[in-house]
Amino acid sequence: MPRASLNLLDPADLQAVQGQWRYAPGLVPGEPNEGLVSRLEGSPARLADYDDSGWETGIDLTAWVSRGLTFAWYRTKITLPQTVHGQEIPRDARCIFETCIDDYGELWINGECDRERGTVQGFNVPQRAVVSTTVQPGDQHTIALLAINGPLAAPGGAVFVRYATLAFEWRSPNF
Repeated sequence: MPRASLNLLDPADLQAVQGQWRYAPGLVPGEPNEGLVSRLEGSPARLADYDDSGWETGIDLTAWVSRGLTFAWYRTKITLPQTVHGQEIPRDARCIFETCIDDYGELWINGECDRERGTVQGFNVPQRAVVSTTVQPGDQHTIALLAINGPLAAPGGAVFVRYATLAFEWRSPNF
């Protein structure tokens, strides 16, 4: 299966999708106690139309962010390109976001989480979620990542994103 991909941690590749990473600490950024309250119905930071304009930008997602039990959001809005590194992307291609969040993470694409693949899969487990099943150049999509330091009962280390890849896959015309 042919494949073309963009490294969304590389400034040139991120520019190819007109993206910019934004970062904010907390389960609910800007709220007291990082938004950690009993019976929370959900963090609005997962939603595609959430206003993240006040968040830090241009962060190196591989840089460690640590404060014990830490939650952090990383968000970007991307525009699907017509070509990737000179390769024309067919309209029947699938667009997939791939990442590994240290230690635990969730993937939210356009405000939705694939409950089978986009939720916590384990400690430092690679994840992938479909962004679009048909690529339309110019379509915009919001990617939101929730990172959680773990293990939750005794967190160590830090939260960070090991990698973030936007991949395009399609069937060869010979099949």
